[in-house]
Amino acid sequence: MLRKTLYFLALLTIIGCGSAKKKRTYSTPRTVTVEGTAENTTLPEKSKKEERKDKKAENIIATALTFSGTRYKFGGTTRKGMDCSGLVYVALKENDIVFPRVSYQMAEEGKRIKVGQVQKGDLLFFKTGKSGKRINHVGLVVDVKGNDIKFIHASTSRGVIVSSLREGYWNYAFVKAMRIL
Repeated sequence: MLRKTLYFLALLTIIGCGSAKKKRTYSTPRTVTVEGTAENTTLPEKSKKEERKDKKAENIIATALTFSGTRYKFGGTTRKGMDCSGLVYVALKENDIVFPRVSYQMAEEGKRIKVGQVQKGDLLFFKTGKSGKRINHVGLVVDVKGNDIKFIHASTSRGVIVSSLREGYWNYAFVKAMRIL
């Protein structure tokens, strides 16, 4: 009886493997067309103003990223050493945006937005001091994927790095997000 059961299972396995459809490959690329009017198939285009804003944000982010790995230096604004507000200040200044130099003053500029509305180029503000009475840290948003917000900043322990707002420390210290563009 056991021998018949094993024989039957082996037969089912062989038959099951042989009956699968083979994937058809094409030597020339296939094109797929969608019937309908142009109104149904085109995506809304961004306005010129939105495109300029996106380009400006990308340029600011690219400038900030050139400082990745720079060591932390309180009050620093050069490749020899950089602090968090110095990083944002220099990235904005090199893209012709005049902005305050200190993080708590930066936090007074722009329009406050909810975390769910954050886009590339927005600023995130934190209270990391033991007293926690005033904003003392800033980061520049470099990427947003769903609930994961990545920002570049100058950490006292690791220098200029990209971190995630989902990290426990930064999530706890987060105060607000501001749109400046």
